[in-house]
Amino acid sequence: MNLVQSLERQMLKPETKVPEIHPGDIVRVFVRIVEGQRERVQPFQGTIIRIRGGSVNETFTVRRIASHGIGVERTFLLHSPRVERVEIVRRSKVRRAKLHYLRDLRGKAARLKELRK
Repeated sequence: MNLVQSLERQMLKPETKVPEIHPGDIVRVFVRIVEGQRERVQPFQGTIIRIRGGSVNETFTVRRIASHGIGVERTFLLHSPRVERVEIVRRSKVRRAKLHYLRDLRGKAARLKELRK
């Protein structure tokens, strides 16, 4: 076992529960924010528009619409200590791995169909 595999095993502890996320899912990501000596948890809710990388380098990008219709995208490391937890609010049915086309859509046109099981 080489050094990289050893580090990956240490990073991916069995007690860290990461839900199975997919593009199109609406998620609430709880991120630790450090302001001076204070630390707080800030939620960021939006639609996952892409997932890339693998193992410990896996990242996902979440897009939400902020005030006045401005789109905000944030990319998170899935296994980062800054990401406290990820809650899945809703799953959507999509046929693409990358949902960059949502950037051009506004209002009701940007809705995704809910996934029924």
